[in-house]
Formats: sequence, structure tokens, C-alpha cells
Amino acid sequence: MSRGRQVHLAAHFPGVNNTTVWSDERAESQIAFSSFEHFARNAERGFFDFLFLAEGLRLREQKGRIHDLDVVGRPNTLAVLAALAGVTEHIGLVGTLQTTFNEPVELAKQLATLDHLTDGRAGWNVVTSSDAFHGANFRRGGFLGHADRYTRAAEFVELSRELWDSWEPDAVVADVTAGRYAERSRVRDVAHHGPQFDVVGTFPVPRSPQGHPVVVQAGDSDEGRDLAARHAEVIFSLHTEFEDARAFRRDVTARLEAVGRTEDELLVLPGATFTIGDTQADAEEKSRAIRRAQVSPATAIAFLEQVWNRDLSDHDVDGPLPTVDPDVDADAVSRGRVRHVRDPRATVREWRDRAAAEHLTTRELVIAVSTRGGFVGTPDHLAAEIDRYVQERASDGFVVVPHTNPHGLDEFVDRVVPLLQERGVHRESYGDEATLRQTLGLPGTITRRRAVPA
Repeated sequence: MSRGRQVHLAAHFPGVNNTTVWSDERAESQIAFSSFEHFARNAERGFFDFLFLAEGLRLREQKGRIHDLDVVGRPNTLAVLAALAGVTEHIGLVGTLQTTFNEPVELAKQLATLDHLTDGRAGWNVVTSSDAFHGANFRRGGFLGHADRYTRAAEFVELSRELWDSWEPDAVVADVTAGRYAERSRVRDVAHHGPQFDVVGTFPVPRSPQGHPVVVQAGDSDEGRDLAARHAEVIFSLHTEFEDARAFRRDVTARLEAVGRTEDELLVLPGATFTIGDTQADAEEKSRAIRRAQVSPATAIAFLEQVWNRDLSDHDVDGPLPTVDPDVDADAVSRGRVRHVRDPRATVREWRDRAAAEHLTTRELVIAVSTRGGFVGTPDHLAAEIDRYVQERASDGFVVVPHTNPHGLDEFVDRVVPLLQERGVHRESYGDEATLRQTLGLPGTITRRRAVPA
């Protein structure tokens, strides 16, 4: 029996970034289906709500060269999720898919199809891009300004829902074998005329098991939070420190109320790393080793160059930070990456002060500012902390981000999940016919139905 609010867990497949330790002896391919299959089956063994995949639209570059971690490729998200539908039964399958460069009818069709293939387990992480580097891979090219990309994203989601709703819940053609036509009133044309999209026609996919795939959103700007409040059912948050996470959740809740939604219509799931040890000291030592492996000397240089916007290949990472200032006027040396530093000069001043105060080398400073220790401790400590966040309304659960691929989730499932179950805050089975929306406990659920002709 539950002894508190239920913990929601999602699993983020480790991707092409420096939080994934590819030098780990257990690391395997990031594009082989065996890696995705192991990760998905393991998350399902732990009764996670959903598996979460990122998206890469172009290989990242630095100083005109392809980023080292991208050279093995970045596979198509929807194709991987469709394949995983065949080797899983209950876990939700959520993909990160752009609204900036995709088109609503095409993407809505793909997502509705995935929802049919999975019997109602599909989800869509709605993201935007203002990056002309990515845009060059698409026929429109160019990019949208920051505000415009969210305007497009909002209308994109609204139009997708119009398309999904254009089929009545029972509008599956039940007697196609007799050569009859469906009644026209059960499938209506969509006529959408907006500032971003002009669409008239009949959506080609019948209403899917959930009606709408679950909508996830990961933006953290004011525009991103407003978009989530209006349209999302899950937020993938960056806010993992307890008080920061609680403040973020309060902010989002206030935005929900402003648009007439209630708190139970949106789950907040911060991304969280973890390190497990037999003792606290053991876990902390493992965490230090992992963070050092995540930031190799080459990674530290690449990180500095993204902030300084200069070639720093000759810099000694075991010495102090560069004395030269960032070049804010030159063309960016790094392309295809999200820029988290908005004022490089102010950031560098802050880092220099911290390095001096804490006697940190360049590499040690980069480790301190670019990696997160996440949850570090014994299995009992991790279970207690995760439970505390949820019971005290700092979050509704977590998107667990392992540091190795594909075995990084194994220990968490083996050692932490059973303790959450003992606390009565994590499920011990899935509902036999549950859609992803039902698994998440979101309101407005739709009973799973199969579209089988008579």
C-alpha cells in the first residue's frame, strides 16, 4: 500500500555528450539496437514510466571539425522508438522532436502512428531551435528568433491536436473488407489558418489509443515555461538542487493557474545523475572518479573554447585558467551546441574568482562547473532523497541519467528501485492495458483500444 505520493521515474538514454563516459569498460555502441534494447528492457524491469531519447539534427562542430563524440552518428529518434515498441510491453516511449524544422501534419502522422504501434505508449518532447547551423540542414535554412520559435512551437502543438482530434474516438473503419466507406461525419477535414501554418485537408491516421501522445517539454526560459504551462503534460527540468527544484515547481504551478489548468495536469521531472556506493565515502569517491572521467583534458579544452570563443588547444589544463579574455565579437568556434553562457566575460570573472578561492586548476574548475554529482550515496540514501523531493513537492519524480551506455541503469534498478517499492512510493507492476498517460496518472485518460477491422 502506498505511504505517500508516488514517485515517477523516466530513463534518459545516455547520448553523445561528456556526461556519458565512453571510456568505461562497459560502454557499448550508441547506435546498435542491442544497446537501446538492453536499456529499454532494463527500465521496464524497474517499472519506469517512460524511456526518453534525445535528437540530433546535425553533427556538432568545433573549430571546423566534427565533434569527437558525434563521429559514430546520431540515429533517428522515431525509428529507434518504433523498433523498441516490438521488444517492450508497458514502458512509455518518448522522443525529442523539433517544432522549428519539422512540419505539423508529417510529425503528427508519425507520432499518431507510433501511438498505434505501441498501443498507447507514445510521447513527444517538444523542443525548438534558433540555431542557423542546424537550419542549414533543412530546405528553409536560416533560423527563427528566440520569441518566434516559441510562437511557432505553440501553434505547432495546437495544430497537431486539431489533426489528432479530427477523427472521432470510434471512427476506425470497421467494415473495410466489405468495400464500404466510412461515414463522413466521423472524420472531419481540418481547416487551420494561422500565422505559422495554413493547412486544409483530411488527417490520414485514425485516432490513436491515447487520442494524443503525451506532450513533454524541456524549455527553461520564460517562453519555454509558458509553453509548458499551456501545452505540456510533463516538464523535463534542469533544476535538481532541492530548493531550486521546489522554486521551479512553484513557478510552473502559478503559470498553470494563470491559464486555467490545475497542478495535477503537469508533472515536473528534473534530470538527475546518480552514483551508488556501499558507504557514503565509497559513493563520493566513485562520484569524483566519474566526474574526472567525464572531463578529460581534451574535453576541458573544448569546454573552455566554447566560452572563451578562442583556440585554446595549447592551454595547460593542469594550470590556472587562461589569462586572455573571451572574444565575444568573433564568429563562434563551436556550432550545433546549446549555449548556456549568456555573458562570457562575467562568467569568466566568476570562474577566476572561484578558482583562486578554492585553488582549482583549469580542469578542476571545468569539472566543478560542468558536471553534477547528482544523487550520491548508498541505495538507502538515494531512495530517501528521491522520496523526500516528491513528498515535499520539489518534484514529481526524476528523469534518471546514467553515465554509461547501455548498462548504466542496471545498478539503480537492482538496488534503488526495490527500496522505493518498500516505501510504497513506486509501483510493483504496470496496469495491463495502461496507456502512457494512465501510467503517469494524468487526468483525461483514454482507454486503450485496438484499431482492428471487423
